Amino acid sequence: MAEEDGFEEFYRGTRQRVMTFLYAMSGDRNEAQDAAQEAYVRAWQRWSTIRGYDDPEAWVRTVGYRLCVSRWRKARNALTAHRRHGTGAEAEPPSENTVALVRALRQLPAADREAIVMHHLLDLTVADVAAHTGVPANTIKTRLVRGRKTLAGLLGTDLTGDYTNA
Repeated sequence: MAEEDGFEEFYRGTRQRVMTFLYAMSGDRNEAQDAAQEAYVRAWQRWSTIRGYDDPEAWVRTVGYRLCVSRWRKARNALTAHRRHGTGAEAEPPSENTVALVRALRQLPAADREAIVMHHLLDLTVADVAAHTGVPANTIKTRLVRGRKTLAGLLGTDLTGDYTNA
């Protein structure tokens, strides 16, 4: 606990200066906040070592600044790639049926929606859905039947059939 207490005191005493530095260097407050947060997380993970440094704040500032530089490089490289290769083909807008299905799925209870999507859109078996969700297979079957019935009403269509094996 004393180790964590020392870190909390360090954090409270240095966070404003580190944020000011990173904001001034990056010119972007959100980037500075993200980099500072990540730098402090890394410092906390290594606190038993870093607290012994002559200037732990300098370590956090350096890590935060390097994170900003890394993000700048990634953004620059993405822009360069975009200029070289363009945006690629535009995606087609979703069909009316897709929009209607998504709208109807949003109205299902989350558990029923999860079972329907995993089983019908991801083509997982009932056993796979049960294993993934940690729910018994019979419960998944119940959710599938209930979800199909609700979807049929929402979509104004007949989704009945032999689903005994789901």
